[in-house]
Amino acid sequence: MYSFSTLYPVLPEVFLLSAACLVLVVDVFLHHKFKIVTYFLSLFAIIGTFALTIWVSNAETQILFDNSYIRDPLSDQVKLGLLAVTCLALVYAKDYLLEQKIYRGEYFMLVLFATLGMLVMASAYSLLTVYLGLELLALSLYSLVPFNRDSPVGAESGIKYFVLGALASGVLLYGMSMIYGASTALSFTDIAAAINSAQVDQTFLVFGLVFIVIGIAFKFGAVPFHMWVPDVYQGAPTAVTLLLSSAPKIAAFVLAVRLLVDGMPGLAAQWQDMLTILAVASIVLGNLIAIAQTNIKRMLAYSTIAHVGFIFLGLLTANPKGYAAALFYSLVYAITAVGSFGVLAVLSQRGLDIEHIADLRGLHERHPWIAAMMLLLLFSMAGVPPTVGFFAKLFVLEAIVDLDKIWLAGIAVFFSIIAAYYYLRVIKVMYFDKPDPETSIIRVGYGSSFVLSINGLSVLVFGVFPTLLVSICYAAFGL
Repeated sequence: MYSFSTLYPVLPEVFLLSAACLVLVVDVFLHHKFKIVTYFLSLFAIIGTFALTIWVSNAETQILFDNSYIRDPLSDQVKLGLLAVTCLALVYAKDYLLEQKIYRGEYFMLVLFATLGMLVMASAYSLLTVYLGLELLALSLYSLVPFNRDSPVGAESGIKYFVLGALASGVLLYGMSMIYGASTALSFTDIAAAINSAQVDQTFLVFGLVFIVIGIAFKFGAVPFHMWVPDVYQGAPTAVTLLLSSAPKIAAFVLAVRLLVDGMPGLAAQWQDMLTILAVASIVLGNLIAIAQTNIKRMLAYSTIAHVGFIFLGLLTANPKGYAAALFYSLVYAITAVGSFGVLAVLSQRGLDIEHIADLRGLHERHPWIAAMMLLLLFSMAGVPPTVGFFAKLFVLEAIVDLDKIWLAGIAVFFSIIAAYYYLRVIKVMYFDKPDPETSIIRVGYGSSFVLSINGLSVLVFGVFPTLLVSICYAAFGL
């Protein structure tokens, strides 16, 4: 029987689950004229969960429910980041869904359940809990990608994402079953102890580790398991893409930390080599293919693949400083990604979706403020100072150099310079190309305009004062 002290740390998850069920029921009985209530209830649910997460957080580590749930500084910081990014995504999505005439309460309900899955992943401390959180997230995203039922491209993307996602989940589950079979344990503490005891067949463990790393790489969208990323980013409605490209990357980071760092530190030498290959392949291929893209959503998709390579660079250091740098990079990328796709969502008006780089021609003349925010977000992705993206890359490179892996840092720097080309190409189109005379006037809602301003300016503020965010990431790993 559980007492209040046992359930106290899981109040955010309990509240969000209750709120998601409430939104589901209320939306059924709402008249179509009052469907906007669903949006405000969902926003309240995310903000309330954010407040409860702060309320229950403290510096101590608590392991509950038979070693299957952990509340520690890492889970607290990750949850706050996830919820903040999801809140931004909801605000951007509302006006987009109304403009595209696909506003339905199911979108907000699925976002809430996806967020719940990510929160469970952040606090998972056993193989079973990890898989439950992962599948709750995945099933919600499978339904969101083909959300526009009238779009053949969206339907195709949804099927592709579902099939490949199911395959990746099966591979991950197979790897977990092998680790369980070798260690006879589900909790990460027991698995780590079994591996360190040297009484388990190392060949069997490494074989299971390979499948787990493949599953993690798919969830990140790393090369060579990236084939779904550009198609899904392009085919899904922008309101879905801006969520898919941001918060799940933070969840994938904590998934990797829980499985590899907490569960299998004794196999660090093996998963370091695997992450090195994935990181180099993702940085090289992601940046090179992004250059050839004319569809801005596909360009940002390949850009995502390259950024995943940087996150892997931090993880493969196998030390707290590298993990903190990878967490910092994940949070920074999520902020810039949700903002970049948020700009596309804001500009997609009167049933027209912003798809191509050419659609941004003359944005500076049409709406200077949105162009300025997009400029800051793209500069951050490119790693241009004084935006926060520069420090995100710098801290990861510093962690790699400390390991004397100069060649890895050299590859990352070289291809970051190449990446600047395709970001600057978008900026050139926005500021130096003339707008189409037939282009309509851009009208932005107060909510989207306010959130976009906060989103864009935050990359500058955190770039000028990086310690605001760095100290949080360092504290998550006890530094």
